[in-house]
Formats: sequence, C-alpha cells, structure tokens
Amino acid sequence: MTLSLEVDRTAWNRHVEGVAGRVTGLVPVVKGNGYGLGRRWLADRASHLAGTIAVGTVHELADVPQGVTPVVLTPTLDATVVARPDAILTVGSLAHLAALGGSRQRMVVKVRSSMNRYGTAVADVASLIDECERAGHTVEGVSIHPPLAGSSAEHADEIATLLRDIDARHTAWVSHVSIDDYESLRAADAKRQWRLRLGTSLWHGDKSMFNLRADVLDARPIDAGAVVGYHASTVPASGTLLVIGCGSAHGVAPLPDGRSPFHFGRQRLVLLEAPHMHTTLVLAPHGQPTPQVGQFVDVQRPLISSQPDHVDWR
Repeated sequence: MTLSLEVDRTAWNRHVEGVAGRVTGLVPVVKGNGYGLGRRWLADRASHLAGTIAVGTVHELADVPQGVTPVVLTPTLDATVVARPDAILTVGSLAHLAALGGSRQRMVVKVRSSMNRYGTAVADVASLIDECERAGHTVEGVSIHPPLAGSSAEHADEIATLLRDIDARHTAWVSHVSIDDYESLRAADAKRQWRLRLGTSLWHGDKSMFNLRADVLDARPIDAGAVVGYHASTVPASGTLLVIGCGSAHGVAPLPDGRSPFHFGRQRLVLLEAPHMHTTLVLAPHGQPTPQVGQFVDVQRPLISSQPDHVDWR
C-alpha cells in the first residue's frame, strides 16, 4: 500500500525561491509533518533560505541542522527536553517561565492576540520581559500570532495595535500577514527589527504543484446490499469494490462533511466506511470511471495532516 505525494520540482523550487527572495527577516516554519514533505528533509531545505527556522515543539529540535538557529513556537513545561542550547524558546506566562527552572535560555515573549491562545496580555508584556531577564534569560523579542480568520490587512492592523505600547527595541516576530502587509508594518515601525514566519504560503503556494494519490490494492464486482468492512457496512449500489492502499495511519479521513476524499476520472468514489489504518474500502458505482489494481486514485486531504509513504519529485 502506498500514499504518495507527487511534486512538480521545478515549479516548487521557483515558488519557494521567489517567496524567500522577497522577505527581509524570513523565518521558515518547519513543523508537524513537514507540510507533507517530511520535516527533516524540509528543515535541511529551509537551512539554505535563512539562518533561523521555526519548529512546533522542543521535540522537533533534532531535525534542525546545526549552524541554524531554531525557534520553538509552542511553550515547553519541561526544560530537560530542550536538546539545543542555541534554541529560542517561547514564553507566554509566568508559569512557562517558572517551568524553565534555573536554565539560561534565549526566548521570545508571546503576546496574546485575538486568537486568545497562550500568550500574555499586551499590558503585561513589559513586566514578563523584566521577569525573564531577571531570571538570567535573553529575550530576543516578542511574538504575535493572529488567527487564520480575517484578512491579512486586519491581521496587520492587530499587530500594529499590539506593538504600539511595546518598546521598539524588542524585535517583532509575526505571522499570518502577506509580504506586502509585512513590508508596510516594517516601514511604519522602522526602528524595530522584524521577523516574518512563513509556513504554508512558503512551502505550498499554488496547489497545482502537488498531487496526493494512493494505489488500488484490489478491485472486484459487488452487488448492492452486500456487507463489507470492519463495521459491516452495507453497499448502497452495485459496482466495483475498491481497496485503496491508505488509511488513518496516513492521516486520511472523510472530508468535514463526511464525503469521500477519493476521486478517479474526476468523479468522487463512494466511501463505504471510515478509512482504517492502512486501507480504505470505496465503491465505484456502475457507469462511473473505475480504476484497476495497480492504478492510482486522487486523495483530497490537507498536506499538513497527511503522512505520505514517499514524496515523488517530478
């Protein structure tokens, strides 16, 4: 069984280099599954674009090449697992600071945005920075992470508002704004150093560069009313029963509305039950394009939650 991700190498490289070349203070984000491309491989690629790479947690530090500074986006409550003395950690509260104990770390102070995730209220930023420095840590700036909801311009307005009362000597580490809006922020607050974290827009860009697909392990005729699968599902119509070589272990799941994520010949295949670990049962009803064993079907899933068995650079 195989879930494979095909990537147009030329188009992808052109996109990545084009985006990176436009950003002053770029911080590539390499976290989770490496945006479907593999975290370790992507971290190496990112190391050729910038001297600082953002990872999701302290457990992802090992994938960042030596000589590149990692910044950890999620606070840690266990300083003993910080394997890189050069890592910049995120602190959003006194509890996060206390968890670091007597260790001496580089850090950014997280400012709470309208997303209302972890982070300190903007009114308490200065006091938290003071506490960090009093404890012997080096504060590398403040971090602001707006929500995905809303426009880039709205995010930029929120960032500017939050920074209004934060001393310009503190570098702003920001995300979820377009490059143009980021440049406008830099121009309006030119005394401050700026860093822009980019993940999805840097690595994915035009989705036409990617094709996620899975192989067909078995195909056989089946009648309406037959019972199949782990959960004794009833086949709703006659057609061809297909066993697809991917499942929940690959991050493959029904779409949010419950529909099948599988397509063949530009038509959606019927999902007979939720994908299991490494296989999924689907139906190609009579009269619909039907793949054969050894062919592939297209898989409609976000790359940030997919675990391909391999990446095929074309």
